[in-house]
Amino acid sequence: MRFIVPPLNRLLAKLATGFAALSLCLQPATAQSVLRDAETEALFRDAGAPIFKAAGFDPRAVDLVLLNDGSINAFVAGGQAIYIHSGLIGAADNVNELQGVIAHELGHITGGHIIRFDEGMKPATGITVLSLLLGGLAAAAGSPDAAMGVFMAGQQAAMGKFLAFSRAQESSADAAGAEFLSKAGLSGRGSIEFFKKLQNQEFRYGYNASANPDAEFYRTHPMTSDRLATLQDTYEQDPAWNTPPPAELQARFQRVKAKLYGYLADPQDTLRAYPAYLNDIPARYARAYAFHKEAYADKALEETKALIAQDPNNPFFLELEGQILLESGRPAEAIVPLRKAVAATNNEPLIATTFGHALIATEDADNFAEAEKVLRTAVARDKDNPFTWYQLGVVYQARGDIPRAQLASAEQQLMNMRLPEALRSAEAAEAALPKGTPDWLRAQDIAMSARAIIERQRKSR
Repeated sequence: MRFIVPPLNRLLAKLATGFAALSLCLQPATAQSVLRDAETEALFRDAGAPIFKAAGFDPRAVDLVLLNDGSINAFVAGGQAIYIHSGLIGAADNVNELQGVIAHELGHITGGHIIRFDEGMKPATGITVLSLLLGGLAAAAGSPDAAMGVFMAGQQAAMGKFLAFSRAQESSADAAGAEFLSKAGLSGRGSIEFFKKLQNQEFRYGYNASANPDAEFYRTHPMTSDRLATLQDTYEQDPAWNTPPPAELQARFQRVKAKLYGYLADPQDTLRAYPAYLNDIPARYARAYAFHKEAYADKALEETKALIAQDPNNPFFLELEGQILLESGRPAEAIVPLRKAVAATNNEPLIATTFGHALIATEDADNFAEAEKVLRTAVARDKDNPFTWYQLGVVYQARGDIPRAQLASAEQQLMNMRLPEALRSAEAAEAALPKGTPDWLRAQDIAMSARAIIERQRKSR
């Protein structure tokens, strides 16, 4: 499990708006990091696949992206990608709640709500511009108080126009999500349970429509009480209402939830939430990460060995063992479990990257050929992991292939938006690589992309 900042996060920073289905307020998401984990991404794919099929999508064509953000939120930001906050996973009790979120967000995609964003913004912008003009006239006439009143009224009216548009889209996404769940044979019970959690938060923070009728006006979404009233009847009439989620998928969700908690939370909080007397898989998983974060490698490995004893062929337990050994300075010992994990997952790119890292970290030249093969396979299947490109660059550098080392650095630097460095690396690679080859063309592409972004940034200043 690692933090990375691939192109998806640059898109997020550029396009994220107020179409967050479950947030309590409008909150752009420009500061989050993407959290990549093979087990979590596999769970997301399997949980979302029946919903995507019901909506007429190829499940492979929709990205489900986990963000390191403790708030309870999910949103779409252009394209066929759904962004899910880590806080939402922590708040959900079962995989059916996650599926309800996915279905709702898919409703935003099928409704073209990001594309139609300007429909809501244009009337609001028009009102704001008009209020500025009128306010300026009032100020020129010698009435600053009147000018301020015009400004405030204009902002209030503009916000009302935009939020009315946003609330209509939320209701549309609710209806579409209910349709997708029904076609997929999945219960809407999770959606209702999750909205009730949000309703409890509203009451906790004082968002009470009956006590404050104006509160709803300033919200990006309908009040959850209204949404519950509309949705509950629909879901309860569906044949799948009493259908529980598959036990295997639910068990995987609980493992991922515990793993995520152990990775992100303070270790002492993790050990309180999952005390030593709990010996189930989620508890051991969370404690393994907590001990590893505290540099108690022996305790972390003890928990991991217990996990492997319960499920010897689980690739994610083997991956964790290899990661602990690698990050504890024992890369040679990490190779065996990581090789098994890669084989068991058919060369899953994220696990393969850790395996390649372990091979390189042994500093044994005999391992470098295998590391190159593993890493090249990983980037062929997942080009959006800068750490993989970094490791591949190390291999090229070690064997004296400087142009390809520079190209790998350019790939990594462009993903991390280190644009001047990416441009220099790409230009150096382009100058040294054989003209007309795929690598030479790729170096040209990176250089052009870096120049274009730098120029746009310059003009926007």
